Amino acid sequence: MITGGNISCITFSHHKGGTGKTTSCLNVAGFLALAGKRVLVVDADPQANATMGLGIYPDSRRRHMYDVFMSVFEGFPNVPITEVITKTEAGIDLAPSNLDLVGVEPSLYMIDDRAGILRDLLEPVRHAYDYILIDTPPSMGQFVINGLVAADHIVVTIDAGIFALRGIDGLETIFADIGEIVGHRVTADLAVLTRWEEAPPLMSEPSVRPGLAGLLSRLFKRGAPQIPAAEPLSQGGATEAERRARIEAEVKRRFGRVETVPFSREVYEAQQRGLPIAQYAPDSPAGLAYRRIAEGVLAW
Repeated sequence: MITGGNISCITFSHHKGGTGKTTSCLNVAGFLALAGKRVLVVDADPQANATMGLGIYPDSRRRHMYDVFMSVFEGFPNVPITEVITKTEAGIDLAPSNLDLVGVEPSLYMIDDRAGILRDLLEPVRHAYDYILIDTPPSMGQFVINGLVAADHIVVTIDAGIFALRGIDGLETIFADIGEIVGHRVTADLAVLTRWEEAPPLMSEPSVRPGLAGLLSRLFKRGAPQIPAAEPLSQGGATEAERRARIEAEVKRRFGRVETVPFSREVYEAQQRGLPIAQYAPDSPAGLAYRRIAEGVLAW
């Protein structure tokens, strides 16, 4: 899905939360910027995680993507995207979001060509950047659809959780629906498997429900009720490694290119500082993985 030239609009998408979508968007953006590319991140998620992940407090800006989207409606001020873009410490330009963006989606249903609104709003800046990266919310709503329609390339992120394969089925349904809108088949150019190694306790989603009873016991010490252990969530007695291998094989079957990113505590430390890992810990395990992913994106 390439529109021509060296300009690439890349949308990061998954309707399920917690898959590492925003993290992947920001960290790929960081390495693209480190490579000397002009990069814009568009935060199309009302949660504004990408905005905060680049060190910008959402309510510190007078105008956001809310104002840009509302420009398409009669009676609202005309606010082009150029008026909301702000510089960040990481050298990445940002079109920030905030919670007000929630109010846009219901209004979009009044517009016939609502799926192409973001694509049109980006038109004034497409040639000002080498890469425009769009972070979409974890939903099946209009912002996801707009992000996919605007994209030249699509990246999906998949976590190691027990519902990963079900999430892939949902993605394919969304892509089929978008394909009907745009008139051609829509597929992901890249799938990123995030936190794809055993994480420290309480940081990953294991194949057996972790000790809720033990956690409560530690919290309340004496007198805590004894809660029986839950049944394993993995099917057929498969080990965690076997379950992940099954997910990885299925993802590779459905998507052309697949990359894995290991759990790395530096990712969260970088986010707390409002920086991509490229500018904080580029040689960490996750940093090296995202560098490799960004090199593949540069090859596009």
